[in-house]
Amino acid sequence: MAQIYERRHSRWYEMLLLTLPFQIIVGVFFTALLPSLERWGWGFWLSLNDVRVNSVLAIALSFMLVIITQRRLLKYPGVQIAAYIVPTVTSAFLLAIAILFFGREAYSRQVLFTGYVLTLFWCFAGYFLGIRYRRLKLAVVPIGTASKLLSAGGSELRCLEQPDLDNVRYDGVVADLRSDDLSPEWEKFLAQCTLNYIPVYHVKQISESMTGRVEIEHLAENEIGSLLPSRLYSFFKRCFDIFAVLLVAPLAVPLMALTAIAVKLDSPGPALFIQERVGQGNKSYKIYKFRSMRVDSEKDGAKLAQTSDSRITRVGNFIRKTRLDELPQFFNVIKGDMSLIGPRPEQRAFVEQFEEEIPFYTYRHVVKPGITGWAQVVQGYASDADDTRIKIQHDFYYIKHFSLWIDILIVFKTIKTILTGFGAK
Repeated sequence: MAQIYERRHSRWYEMLLLTLPFQIIVGVFFTALLPSLERWGWGFWLSLNDVRVNSVLAIALSFMLVIITQRRLLKYPGVQIAAYIVPTVTSAFLLAIAILFFGREAYSRQVLFTGYVLTLFWCFAGYFLGIRYRRLKLAVVPIGTASKLLSAGGSELRCLEQPDLDNVRYDGVVADLRSDDLSPEWEKFLAQCTLNYIPVYHVKQISESMTGRVEIEHLAENEIGSLLPSRLYSFFKRCFDIFAVLLVAPLAVPLMALTAIAVKLDSPGPALFIQERVGQGNKSYKIYKFRSMRVDSEKDGAKLAQTSDSRITRVGNFIRKTRLDELPQFFNVIKGDMSLIGPRPEQRAFVEQFEEEIPFYTYRHVVKPGITGWAQVVQGYASDADDTRIKIQHDFYYIKHFSLWIDILIVFKTIKTILTGFGAK
């Protein structure tokens, strides 16, 4: 085990490069101070004014927001951070410019733009030099449920044959810490790993981080209160929902009018589709959507939508892929029936069916349903009970990680789906 200690500490320089303080200190100098030196010279701090101070602060705060956001997003499964560099950097700098503009504060557009370009360069350079080639290498103790993780893993998971790392450098060890078959030798090995600064993870932590799902057959195995969403963030989210809807209303209203006309011209029937859905607290409400199916699509009873559904019209197929059919739900958001982000609401008939077939199904109603959500951007439509079971596990993952960061990731994934159609089902 002494070798483990030496190997871990021989990587002190790698650990330093990945620390948040190091990235922020060096990154702020590179992205904020260099443009200032180039624009105003080495003595710019001797004659500070509002333009210089505001420009440097805007770049520095935007850079810190980008780095913190990207580090938060990396913890979620399936995140290819390179795909989110441009959106996060652009969003952070647009936010800074909006604050300066509405606050009527002076700033240098040249310095701010240079800082924006340098921030993009910093993020992409960090990706290609470090994150791109760095995959977590985890050692797995093949006892209990941890042995099942091997079939769902990849090249980053390696099974241990004995309580020894065999001179291989790992980023962590995965074990079923609740297994009765864990021998004293393995327990001593795990304790020594912890003492030598090698993280030891319970198999459930790794399984959830790899799949983006929370198992629902054994809900009691989750940490107490982990599936109870934050009331403070719920309040913040409600305020943001209203602000966001009002902000995009000038663009959304004309788009809704054009969509309504297209739906009417494409097939007979009303442009708007109103249906009862189940929301927060298992309460029913009326959802508004643009009609994407024929009028008689449910004459034989409610059916789950599928990928290639013959009931979908030509315009309906387009507005479903681009999510334009969801725009009328902005009214549901204003009324408080829904949020912009959350589990997708289901019809009462399906809710009653799935409550009988899927354990803890009704727990997904602990948060408000959303126009888009984690299950929707990761999985898509559920066509049967088995798909719905997986979808609920995604919903539980969202509830467990209910925060600003996963909402930001869902927004980015939704925008990608709208612009490219990739991931729409």
